[in-house]
Amino acid sequence: MKRMITNEMMDGFRKHLIEDEKSQATIEKYMRDIHNFASFAAGRPVDKMLLLDYKQQLGKTYALTSANSMLAAVNAYFDYAGWQECCVKQFRIQRQAFCPVEKELTKEEYFRLVKAAQQNGNERLSLIIETLAGTGIRISELENISVEAIMQGEAIVNCKGKSRRILLVKKLRRKLKSYISRKKIESGPVFVSRSGRPLSRSNIWREMKRLCGKAGVSESKVFPHNFRHLFARTFYAIDKDIAKLADLLGHASINTTRIYIITTVAEHRRRMEKMQLII
Repeated sequence: MKRMITNEMMDGFRKHLIEDEKSQATIEKYMRDIHNFASFAAGRPVDKMLLLDYKQQLGKTYALTSANSMLAAVNAYFDYAGWQECCVKQFRIQRQAFCPVEKELTKEEYFRLVKAAQQNGNERLSLIIETLAGTGIRISELENISVEAIMQGEAIVNCKGKSRRILLVKKLRRKLKSYISRKKIESGPVFVSRSGRPLSRSNIWREMKRLCGKAGVSESKVFPHNFRHLFARTFYAIDKDIAKLADLLGHASINTTRIYIITTVAEHRRRMEKMQLII
């Protein structure tokens, strides 16, 4: 029996993900990855050898972490379809001891991005950046920052079948209250498009990229999730409680949280210098 990927099966997989209470962002990511694999298959029957060829191509085209996330989506689809014998192992990646310089967003660079947005007259973007960095929420959770949440001083985020409270510090609440007052936003999400829909990740990312030149920050460091990493590193530097940080970020595993708090290159170098092992 030939295993073929059909539109009907992909529609069924989407419904399966919805019933499994995956987040909207996760569902869209999985479906993009399945469509990408279907394009690679180009009508060929699915078997283990095809998957191994696909894995090899991903390893040549993408960073291994990205390739692994794409393989995870395809493996999940195969589990749903009952094609477990076609699943492949992910690439083995050695855990990094410190964050690469080209991806490390410092607090000073973050401040420059906020100021650049303000100087460009884009108050909404400056507040989005401050909200992401000041709460540690995912970009997909930004729609939970509502007028009601601002008034209560906290937002409730439901993601991956779990619910958690997001506290808003006083200074951020003051800024957001002033913003919704001037924009006459009376209820619902604060950061919306002209049509009133929550802003999409791609639109926010594009706006952020435009700030890089003015702020003097490398584009490789500026993407919504990096502000979540900045929140995690800053919180851990003060509290040193990885379990509490995992709860704040909504992580099911502390191993995921460890990825967020790896030291920067400069900090790693300072610690090595303090060892004084060279005579």
